[in-house]
Amino acid sequence: MTLSDRAAAAPAVARRLLRVEPFLAMDVLAAAAAKERAGGDVIHMEVGQPSAPAPKAVRMAAQAALETGRIGYTEALGIAPLRERIARHYLDAYGIRIAAERVVVTTGSSAGFVLAFLALFDPGSRVAISAPGYPAYRNILSALDLEPVGIPLRAADGWRLTAASIEAAQGEAALSGILAMSPANPSGTMIGSAGLAEIAATCRRHGLWFVSDEIYHGLTYGEPAETALAHDDDAVVINSFSKYYCMTGWRIGWMVVPERLLRPLERLAQNLYISPPSLSQVAALAAFDATEELEAVKAEYGRARSLLLDEMPGLGLRDIHPADGAFYLYADVARFTNDSIGFCRRMLDEAGVAATPGIDFDPVDGAHHVRFSFAGGEAVCREAVRRLKGWLR
Repeated sequence: MTLSDRAAAAPAVARRLLRVEPFLAMDVLAAAAAKERAGGDVIHMEVGQPSAPAPKAVRMAAQAALETGRIGYTEALGIAPLRERIARHYLDAYGIRIAAERVVVTTGSSAGFVLAFLALFDPGSRVAISAPGYPAYRNILSALDLEPVGIPLRAADGWRLTAASIEAAQGEAALSGILAMSPANPSGTMIGSAGLAEIAATCRRHGLWFVSDEIYHGLTYGEPAETALAHDDDAVVINSFSKYYCMTGWRIGWMVVPERLLRPLERLAQNLYISPPSLSQVAALAAFDATEELEAVKAEYGRARSLLLDEMPGLGLRDIHPADGAFYLYADVARFTNDSIGFCRRMLDEAGVAATPGIDFDPVDGAHHVRFSFAGGEAVCREAVRRLKGWLR
């Protein structure tokens, strides 16, 4: 058999792969790493990763667990002490009492989205997401043969998802659910209590699942974020230890779900993941005792945020979405380009500043936006501003 015969006989990959776009933030990270390997110096503002390590208590808990010599499987829904502690967190942080049995521990929030989408939606279901929004939503939905329905955010609404915009999307063609994120990625913009209440009421009226991504809770710079559970006990809430708790690489997150979903989710988790990483679960349990250290990290983000909000307008980046929380600024760069991918490539090559093109978050209007992460802290952001002053002219 010739090489061409073997090529002709190769099986085709699944068609769904054609619908899954790359996660450009990770592509930028790879390009920045390549530049560094070649001897270049890069300021990293491309990924949403805390620059601080996991808290000391977390690392000590993991070391103590390793000393036992046994790191094995756990229950598919997570160890009981962690589920109980997460449930107590909802009482402490939001004044909401939930049963520990409703907590599902996951392998990062990413696994939570896969489990939620599989449990809630049949193939072909239409699920509303905001535009701009976290690109993995769109790609996970597409990979699972679901239809992501982008709802454009508007300046008139403060760049926030609203009940009225969900009503409009529902009126065009029936939805099965909506996914809201507050504080949001890529902007950090928050939906207030009244807005969440209206979204919850809209979902109940139309029989839609309300999935709330609350991964950036804890990272707010004014009013605290409110959980969707305050307005809808039937909401599916997804959170993680990655952002506020500085545990990205530990791959540990959680869900809060209605009781009727527990056994279906357990069956899925058993077969897809077996269990969340046991070492990470033990470590995550200690994260709740590291508030003082974590608040100091958050204060550093606050200083970096203030610096950028002060300096960005002088660089020609005046149109920025409200940065209520998280650690991002989502800036309109239309003054400089309508090709955010090319703009970010040149910014990395010529200025040594890595940031994520807006097209990653919004396939329609993201061509003239860029997301800058200030998770690296004040000194990193100050150097980024210095470089951009010489480059943006």
